[in-house]
Amino acid sequence: MKPFSYERAASPAQAAAAAARRPDAKFIAGGTNLLDLMKLQIETPAHLVDVNGLDLDRIEETPEGGIRIGALVRNTDLAADERVRRDYGVLARALLAGATGQLRNKATTAGNLLQRTRCPYFYDTAQPCNKREPGSGCSALEGYSRQHAILGVSDACIATNPSDMNVALRALDTVVETVKADGTTRSIPIADFHRLPGDTPHLETVLERGELITAVTLPPPDGGVHIYRKVRDRASYAFALISVAAVIRPNGASALALGGVAHKPWRVEAAEAALTGGPKDAAAALLAGARTTSDNAYKIPLVERTLGAVLTDARR
Repeated sequence: MKPFSYERAASPAQAAAAAARRPDAKFIAGGTNLLDLMKLQIETPAHLVDVNGLDLDRIEETPEGGIRIGALVRNTDLAADERVRRDYGVLARALLAGATGQLRNKATTAGNLLQRTRCPYFYDTAQPCNKREPGSGCSALEGYSRQHAILGVSDACIATNPSDMNVALRALDTVVETVKADGTTRSIPIADFHRLPGDTPHLETVLERGELITAVTLPPPDGGVHIYRKVRDRASYAFALISVAAVIRPNGASALALGGVAHKPWRVEAAEAALTGGPKDAAAALLAGARTTSDNAYKIPLVERTLGAVLTDARR
């Protein structure tokens, strides 16, 4: 690990300003992803801004009837919150499907939003990776790609977003709240927050330098059956090969988001309208434009079968 300097921020705006002053600065909270990457020298920040002391660890109701989740709310606390379990069950289930109890005790809401890919070529510093070193190439394109993306891919990157929480947040039309270095704030719909790789896979979100996530806001609950189904190689502590976050509503205005298939949580509203035709029609709409390799082509039928299982669960 390389040497770094450290400071504790006294306010969100101060944290954003401190990080913006240095291009080599990073925020640190739970550290469940960042510290691993620093040990491997994939991330090499020369300055860390500790945000743990900020008052961003509460879950509050909004005037509109939704809830506002602070950036520092730990995954364990969020999954256990009575309001989340009652009204946003897909989120609670997605959180509990991720990592282990020990990691969920440390991992934060904002950290999960910013979680970096688990592509093995990204983690192997001996291999070219455009996400780790822009312009060096993508080893996964000609390598072993069983776990890689099939949607929204480019010739520069076929990595997936590893987060379970992000998939549920996409199905719930979440809004991400931030503060910039100059103290101004903005609200970013989750649909616009993560980027597709294009020619710049190292740019994973639309955040500006120093911009700090302060909260995520969920809209008022509107019922329905909430399901999160995750297909993985083992029963725990494994990333999704395919995951489906679904809110199936009796009025037909359902929501579907996929994980394990793209650089960002994948949602296609046309697929939700196709649900009445069954999983085959919905899968066809979700997977339009898919680009597979010989290793990950199995994800196409797996999406259809997983959607079928979700719809069966919803009817019970």
